[in-house]
Amino acid sequence: MKAVSPASANMTDTVAFLGLTLQPRSIPEMNKLVEQGIRERQKWIIANHNLHSVYLLHRHPKLREFYSHAHWTYVDGMPLVALGRLYGYPLQREQRVTNVDWTGPLMELAASRGWRVFNLGSSKQVAEQGAAKLRNRYPGLQIEVSDGFFDARRDSAENEALVKRINAYRPDLLMVGMGMPRQEYWTQENFSQLDAHVILSSTGAALEYIAGAAPTPPRWAGRIGLEWMFRLAHEPSRLFSRYLIEPWYILLLLLMDYPRSRYAAKEQGRAQAAYAGPDEQSSPIQMRGD
Repeated sequence: MKAVSPASANMTDTVAFLGLTLQPRSIPEMNKLVEQGIRERQKWIIANHNLHSVYLLHRHPKLREFYSHAHWTYVDGMPLVALGRLYGYPLQREQRVTNVDWTGPLMELAASRGWRVFNLGSSKQVAEQGAAKLRNRYPGLQIEVSDGFFDARRDSAENEALVKRINAYRPDLLMVGMGMPRQEYWTQENFSQLDAHVILSSTGAALEYIAGAAPTPPRWAGRIGLEWMFRLAHEPSRLFSRYLIEPWYILLLLLMDYPRSRYAAKEQGRAQAAYAGPDEQSSPIQMRGD
């Protein structure tokens, strides 16, 4: 993964720290990105990162491969905003985008633009209930759904039938929400066969919140980074390890990586100062990591 210096973070789309490569954006900016991909008939994977994905990324080579192929990766979690600031990047609270907050504005845009949306994930009942509520909320929205409980092996009969169904619908926007890392693995394994423009590979439980099958965390808690406490209280057995054990592993990674990163940044600064001319020394050297 290519890195970019914190000094140039406000001049480029990409920041990198702790083994991550991110393109932080606000919800309006994410909507513009999706619209661009659909308008230009791109075939993009738009992924996200949170603390759970950081933990998995450092333990599973297959997930690292997925993120290396993703075209855009946004920030999903206030802890990553805080970590980015620690590494010297001017990340803002608005650049933390969760599907709880983003699904509504995105579906409103989809309805106004006439996009075809396909959501893969949740149980059949929940998916259909969520889609029905979205259609009522955003008149004109074209959305089809399929549950996430199927044999996801690429060559299985169920998976082949699902891919054919998706391609017959030809979605402008494909949303995949089957839990991490299953949703990312499925996206990568089937990417070449999918006839879709923009693929959101990590929509998680978006339709479950819309359908009311899962309680929506208070938005004030999300804004200050305490949403995890609400979710843990409602699903302690499933989320205990994610919220109370995995962060210790990430803390260990941070303790090993941060001093090394600071030392490398200082050495880079010395090298730039030594070889820059007088004019170049008067302003920071801008680096771009595409």
